[in-house]
Amino acid sequence: MTERAIGVGIGARELATEDMVLNIGPQHPSTHGVLRLRLTLDGERILSAEPIVGYMHRGAEKLFEVRDYRQILVLANRHDWLSAFANELGVVIAAERMLGMEVPERAVWARTLLAEMNRVLNHLMFLGSYPLEIGAITPIFYSFREREVLQAVMEEVSGGRMHYMFNRIGGLKEELPAGWTERARAAVQAVDRGVDDIEQLILGNEIFRVRTSGVGVLLAPLISEYGVSGPIARASGVDFDLRRDDPYLAYPELFGPDGPGRVVLRKDGDCLARFECLFEQVRVSLVLAHACLDRLAELPPGPINVRLPKVLKVPEGTTYAWTENPLGINGYYLVSRGEKTPWRLKLRSASYNNIQVLSRVLPGNLVADMIAILGSMFFVVGDIDK
Repeated sequence: MTERAIGVGIGARELATEDMVLNIGPQHPSTHGVLRLRLTLDGERILSAEPIVGYMHRGAEKLFEVRDYRQILVLANRHDWLSAFANELGVVIAAERMLGMEVPERAVWARTLLAEMNRVLNHLMFLGSYPLEIGAITPIFYSFREREVLQAVMEEVSGGRMHYMFNRIGGLKEELPAGWTERARAAVQAVDRGVDDIEQLILGNEIFRVRTSGVGVLLAPLISEYGVSGPIARASGVDFDLRRDDPYLAYPELFGPDGPGRVVLRKDGDCLARFECLFEQVRVSLVLAHACLDRLAELPPGPINVRLPKVLKVPEGTTYAWTENPLGINGYYLVSRGEKTPWRLKLRSASYNNIQVLSRVLPGNLVADMIAILGSMFFVVGDIDK
């Protein structure tokens, strides 16, 4: 057969192709934890995506049932290891609510300060690691430089670098060290200056914007359908933040009419919008931290916690306490039978809902854009698997 005849034969019909199934993960480096994505591909195009979870499951919700209310804080702060202090808050708020306990004002403002510093630490990790995933190496060194400044004061006050264990039912573990608020203020100011470098490195980078603009668009209707929350939801224009809409700790004042708090929103819902939302939230959290430090400086000396009995028993009943964690809504549904351990303690973690929507976002995109989309969802796998 001549070359001309072969060419006519191929042109007369399309080449038959088969869909390919590709597993992404479950190795740790690819997905901020042991997550697996099962992709079906037609060439370079994603036809379907299935997030497969459970590789890190610890059964924390069952472990809660055989630990007393002091011990469960150890478990609660570990599911999202980048948001340990914020994880502890939901448990103590739920227990304090059922006990009818009023926390000292100094503890309220100190908790709020530490929660916002923890939020900055969480976001700085993703602001450095996300560009790394799409080829930009330098920003992670800058983000870790700023993280270390904040980590130093967080470690000084709590004794822990990641799992702080500083919350207690009724307040905080102990009084803030002498001179710590001044050192914390200096750290916040240093980070405020340092994030300018990250902004110049990334947000003005032409290659970064091309890789993220218009990629992985998450539409607002999917937000409510899948229960997506946090900066990912707000990057799609969903104006919801528990610090303003159902405030706790000192947030009623911080997000009040005269407060410095504001909700960061974007409308495009793409990878770039999610990154910009996360970056701007760092700015807001630093402003809130300054406000908390100012208020702590004005407060008179006083207790930082409530004295508790040796055996703490929570009255019989149920409650649901939710907080605006760095990655989204974190909720604890507590059921008590009046014993020293919870009868049930159900955890609603932000990352679990946020990652499920990938099955709707990834199809139609190219494999080359998959990592850019996956990284922009800002999740921790421990927060998914619990």
